Amino acid sequence: MTSPLPAISAQNLTLTLGTTEILKGIDLQVANGETLALLGPSGSGKSSLMALLTGLERTSGGSLSVAGQDFTKLDEDGLARARRGRIGIVLQAFHLLPTMTAQENVATPLELAGESDAWERAAAELNSVGLGHRLTHYPAQLSGGEQQRVAIARATVSRPPLIFADEPTGNLDAATGAQIIDLLFARRAETNATLIIITHDEHLAARCQRVVTLADGRIVSDTASS
Repeated sequence: MTSPLPAISAQNLTLTLGTTEILKGIDLQVANGETLALLGPSGSGKSSLMALLTGLERTSGGSLSVAGQDFTKLDEDGLARARRGRIGIVLQAFHLLPTMTAQENVATPLELAGESDAWERAAAELNSVGLGHRLTHYPAQLSGGEQQRVAIARATVSRPPLIFADEPTGNLDAATGAQIIDLLFARRAETNATLIIITHDEHLAARCQRVVTLADGRIVSDTASS
């Protein structure tokens, strides 16, 4: 049964680094199972907002609840525990561990969570994204598209209720990028996870149910995608 609580609830969220105000009072509610695009130019605050919503950065002010957890009351260790199994993250630069095979990269978050079948589940997840023949390959032996598939497998292997993708096709050519987005939406649909994509691409944003546009650290529009 879908939880009546929103996947994300933020009120007057702020982020200040040094003397620079990055986010200036963000109000955002995201329903469970929703697909949402955070759209805006470079420097608008998209990635900073994602850092707060994923617990990679602590808020400077306001309230924030993510996947039923009050992120404003957690320290860095608490945020790391809150992310585990609840939040999957796909980044533009892949961020795979270069000394680990594809299978090891995907198995690692499961092993950290104490899952006894991490190895088998990692292999199954890689097979599901079309990389069953690349289990023992290292990132340097994979194409950019293959590396991003490994990153998606790593993000979704624990079946998290929340998936974030920050410019997931930024390092890929158009054709490969389109395949990656199709894969990301397909993986999300299998579990009805909430998907938030950070992008400056209006065509990609239009694939989401809802588009939230940021400028200068504020939300300037919040509309249903046509």
